[in-house]
Amino acid sequence: MREIQFREALREAMSEEMRRDPKVFLMGEEVAEYNGAYKVSQGMLEEFGPKRVIDTPISELGFAGIGVGAAMNGLRPIIEFMTFNFSLVAIDQIVNSAAKMMYMSGGQYNIPIVFRGPTGNAGMLSSQHSQNFESWYANTPGLKVVVPSNPYNAKGLLKTAIRDDDPVIFMESELMYGDKGQVPEEEYLLPIGVAHVARQGTDVTVVSFGKMMKVAHEAAQEMEKQGVSVEVIDLLSVRPIDYDTVIRSVKKTNRLVVVEEAWPLGAISSEITYKVQKNAFDYLDAPIHRVNSLDLPLPYAPTLIEVILPNVKRTIQAIKSVLYML
Repeated sequence: MREIQFREALREAMSEEMRRDPKVFLMGEEVAEYNGAYKVSQGMLEEFGPKRVIDTPISELGFAGIGVGAAMNGLRPIIEFMTFNFSLVAIDQIVNSAAKMMYMSGGQYNIPIVFRGPTGNAGMLSSQHSQNFESWYANTPGLKVVVPSNPYNAKGLLKTAIRDDDPVIFMESELMYGDKGQVPEEEYLLPIGVAHVARQGTDVTVVSFGKMMKVAHEAAQEMEKQGVSVEVIDLLSVRPIDYDTVIRSVKKTNRLVVVEEAWPLGAISSEITYKVQKNAFDYLDAPIHRVNSLDLPLPYAPTLIEVILPNVKRTIQAIKSVLYML
């Protein structure tokens, strides 16, 4: 395998699917002439032309609606949001049109569309550009929500999402586009809804997804130095959630910590906590601990960002709490 960047893995996934299927096209702000705000679509305009790599005005509601209409008529749009914070302008088309069209049409219309772009904190971008909407979209029947954590699963999951006949929310991270990882030369696809046991362990289970997997892995490595074996699970998608893999792990380790960047109320971590307590309560040797962002808008100052976001120190504290009942 070769080592490529996260952005290159996404580009390969889109380009391969566009070569395979002429119905696939990319639309969004600056995806064509500028090669993408984060250079994810670099070179795609030259290969596929302006009818399949389409620059849009700053009008998320408009081009999201065009994408939904195109999907209803048999095309397979990839709609890029420069950040998922901007998807709030288009949320009516996503939640009320894309997610519900198959149900409301009695199965007459599938909506094979992918909405993709970065989510969450990306440094000093302040409150309006640093939010996590995974749980918002995961709360909507009719949507699938994917949050990859490295170049390998980003490519495999995006190819699957593009081929899916239902709308998929594909959430990335601006802080991961330059990350490198091993990606096969040959074609591969990864199933949506199957979690990955990224690290085997016996003493405590840590569940996470997206860029918070970096925090989970680093905390696990630090705890290993102290003789604690941490099992790390990467959810990969938060709708559907692979509850079975999480519950099997908890039945083995008897302890659970969930690390998630989003705010705590109504979070994915809350849902996982409920499912584990319902299905593996007798196996738990300690209360489940969650590590979320503090319940505040994210500020601009880097010192305050560090305090508010989940980090390795807080994750280690949570692991020690479930181990030693602190």
